[in-house]
Amino acid sequence: MLAEMGIETLEPLLADIPARLRLRRLNLADGLSEAETMARVRQLAGRNSAFEDRLTFRGGGVYRRFIPAAVPAVTSKSEFYTAYTPYQPEASQGWLQATFEFQTMIAELTAMDVSNASLYDGATAVAEAAAMAVVQTGRDRVLVAGYLHPEYLEVLTTYARGRKFHVLQKLPRAGVVDPDELGEPLDQTVAAVIFQQPNFLGLVEDAQALTEAAHQAGALAVACVDPVNLALLQPPGEYGADIAVGEGQQLGLTPSYGGPHLGFIACRSELVRRLPGRLVGESQDARGRRGFVLTLQAREQHIRRDKATSNICTNHALCALAATVYLSYMGPDGLRDVAQTSLTRSHHLERRLAGLRGFRPAFPEAAFVNEFPVRVEGGEGLLARLQEVGILGGLPVGRWFPELEGVLVFCCTELNDAAAIETLVEACNG
Repeated sequence: MLAEMGIETLEPLLADIPARLRLRRLNLADGLSEAETMARVRQLAGRNSAFEDRLTFRGGGVYRRFIPAAVPAVTSKSEFYTAYTPYQPEASQGWLQATFEFQTMIAELTAMDVSNASLYDGATAVAEAAAMAVVQTGRDRVLVAGYLHPEYLEVLTTYARGRKFHVLQKLPRAGVVDPDELGEPLDQTVAAVIFQQPNFLGLVEDAQALTEAAHQAGALAVACVDPVNLALLQPPGEYGADIAVGEGQQLGLTPSYGGPHLGFIACRSELVRRLPGRLVGESQDARGRRGFVLTLQAREQHIRRDKATSNICTNHALCALAATVYLSYMGPDGLRDVAQTSLTRSHHLERRLAGLRGFRPAFPEAAFVNEFPVRVEGGEGLLARLQEVGILGGLPVGRWFPELEGVLVFCCTELNDAAAIETLVEACNG
């Protein structure tokens, strides 16, 4: 296989992994028994930094939230975690019903007409929504308005190269987008305006105005939303968005070193035939009994490749099941309580940090929910000191946005109790 690729070793395949993150070999002595080897490996693994959930104040798209015991109790059942793609879907009624319930909940949460059976993650959901808009409008540009998650933007740009459309980005002057700033980039060649709500900095955008600006230019409005914060913020369907996407990791999934996660995508009914992946529908059998089927499978596994809406051939079904159990367990009131608790604690933390020397809000006029940006003198040094005392501090966003050098985005969830917040503040003040 290496010869077919024109290489002699595996090293060229690892070129994209920074050298500092690669080990040529584990530090293991020769001749160890299996038991001795495992003991040494556990010792090496113990050198990894681990932070208590309550002392983790970093979000940026992946969050630590409380996961009810009901979630792993269901997802660990062997009939779920050993199942694979239902190539004979009518024989997989349990899986299909679970997926149907997931679709229903996502549609209700986003106030959209229809949802598919999930995607890989939030990044691919954004990219697939852009591809839908390009096909629907016949235009070849999409406009990213404001601070979209930079990794979502990277995946979107990769998709664009293959699908032959162009990606523009308009960054705001004051943390959030003023629709009047969109100006010249938003013209009759733009297929979609994509915005994140709240944005990557945690700030609340004027989603209604951005949606109206997109529609005035004949473009679709794509809202990348936070599923937990939808318990407090207006859902996309209510302000007229055409497509709603997002990352569902918060709904019963652990961070897990960045995956596997869960992407969701929902749209208004006029776009249903543009949806990628699977869609589960409800039907009846010959005896009139309720049943479930895969429907509208515009995937390259089922039809000619050139007619397919996407080459995504699966959905993260087990992750979607976890989200379904989580949402069923929490219900609307429970989800609202989680979101409200996160909001209350993050605003308390923001006030406490703003009172410290060397800390000031990056965009004091902008509203936020459970994440907020702070300008910090010596931010990188602060993060190192916090790490030494077992605290994972804010996310330094200057690595992606040079104009935000020195800005840290702090996050609070329901796991960051009052004592943990005071521990962080004292460490920052030390």
